[in-house]
Amino acid sequence: MNYLAHGWRFAAEPCFLAGTAAPDWLSVINRKVRLRSRRAAAHVADADPVVAAVARGIVQHHADDAWFHATSAFHELSLTFAVRLRGALPGDEGFRPSFLGHILVELLLDAALGEEDPRRLDAYYAALAALDAGAIQRAIVRLASGPLEQGKPAAEPPGAVSHLIARFLEERFLYDYLDDARLLVRLNHVMRRVGLPALPPQVGELLPEMRSVVRRRRDELLTP
Repeated sequence: MNYLAHGWRFAAEPCFLAGTAAPDWLSVINRKVRLRSRRAAAHVADADPVVAAVARGIVQHHADDAWFHATSAFHELSLTFAVRLRGALPGDEGFRPSFLGHILVELLLDAALGEEDPRRLDAYYAALAALDAGAIQRAIVRLASGPLEQGKPAAEPPGAVSHLIARFLEERFLYDYLDDARLLVRLNHVMRRVGLPALPPQVGELLPEMRSVVRRRRDELLTP
């Protein structure tokens, strides 16, 4: 699952919603650091209500990913998309088509949820805007498997997460998933971040059909 699918139901609980996003935020900040479900579960009744809510959101994130990635629809669409992408990327038999097939199912599911009711996106971002980003940073530091930034102690001050939340609110990239051209731009941002080659324009030609398939199988993808 991606951000909106994980969190849109919890827009009335901003700290919980932040917890559903936190594992993916850490993959941007430091891919070597993890927010594990077992560690978070030990803090779901923490005396600090922010820590408790973020911990519950992290547990929810991992529980949702576990059943989502086990659905037949996810496996079928990921494989189908990977095969189509290999056809659009001649000579690329490596990791990139499989990685793209996986994430496109998730991003296009977010798009389908946003198309169904644009208020979901608005409410998601409003919840993030209501956060005390410093408090969320401190909660994540407590729950993470190690320092968020290299060279920083475990009690590092607000910084990486606060900055990422500000960027998240400024860029509002979840809205871009609703448009094929802007989605391709966002996909290339991901390619650059993980050290893979940029995607050629012909990949964009596949997106309308992929979008239609995900929209059609939305219920299967969201049924444990």
